[in-house]
Amino acid sequence: MITIGTFAAKTHFSALLEKVAAGEEVTITKHGRPIARLVRAAAVDRADVDDAVEQLRRLRKGTTLGGLDWKALRDEGRK
Repeated sequence: MITIGTFAAKTHFSALLEKVAAGEEVTITKHGRPIARLVRAAAVDRADVDDAVEQLRRLRKGTTLGGLDWKALRDEGRK
């Protein structure tokens, strides 16, 4: 992991992005305290997203409010 101050990070930002793209992690500090971390963006796996949506749909099918009116519950929360 690379640790770098804010001024140096600003000056060398393009090079830092190249290192992050290669798998490095960069911590940016201000007055010696960590304030940000640059990490490689994770690729979204479409199969995982589709699986999560399907799980939510299955969960929703058997769920009821037990006779309660959802509009009344919504309005109660607005008071």
